[in-house]
Amino acid sequence: MSEGPEELARQAAEWMVERLTATQGEVAVALSGGSTPKLLYRVLATDEFARRMPWDRVHWCWGDERFVAPDDPASNYRMAREAMLDHVPVPASHVHPIPTTGMSAAAAAETYGRTLLALHGGGNLARPVFEIVLLGLGTNGHLASLFPGTDSLTEREVWATAVTPAGEKTRITLTYPVLESCRHAAFLVAGADKREVLARVRAGEADLPASHYRPRGQLHWFVDAAAEAGPEAS
Repeated sequence: MSEGPEELARQAAEWMVERLTATQGEVAVALSGGSTPKLLYRVLATDEFARRMPWDRVHWCWGDERFVAPDDPASNYRMAREAMLDHVPVPASHVHPIPTTGMSAAAAAETYGRTLLALHGGGNLARPVFEIVLLGLGTNGHLASLFPGTDSLTEREVWATAVTPAGEKTRITLTYPVLESCRHAAFLVAGADKREVLARVRAGEADLPASHYRPRGQLHWFVDAAAEAGPEAS
């Protein structure tokens, strides 16, 4: 447990660098949107961490994306690019954003599924697609864009799908089987507003999508004091 979001981001950055430098050959990471991952990306872009990261061997993908233009303020791709990717020596060919222009959301999801399949080099999910999957935790228990009450929760055939959660804009999300095809997965959870849902997920409440996440590899939790114990801990 970390004292706050900044310490959480540093702990997660150290963990990521250690994991990725221990690999051999090219590997892939699935990025998450959200304020806590943004802090992590900024830390990874600092010289302290950037000089240790094997940028030339890592492919950067996204676990989900809002169906908006890549320069839209709501774009997860734009956030990761401005916070990290623009400031580090990542080969352009190693950045794989979810397409959001020039096609329908359904076609974008199908296209991204093919992109990941080609990057993986096969369709057997028993061989990990990702070395690391980064995940946030929504106050309603969603992860990536797997929201409560949506058909995406039961999708097991395609690698990515379009989804329009109630009251939300259309998004593209990877499905459970692909998000679970990893050697390591990490939830980044910060803030007192996440305290209740974190407790419910840890209790395994069945109506929360995050409760059903079962990665093939190791699952890690990076949680700050406010999310762990709420305001009473301060």
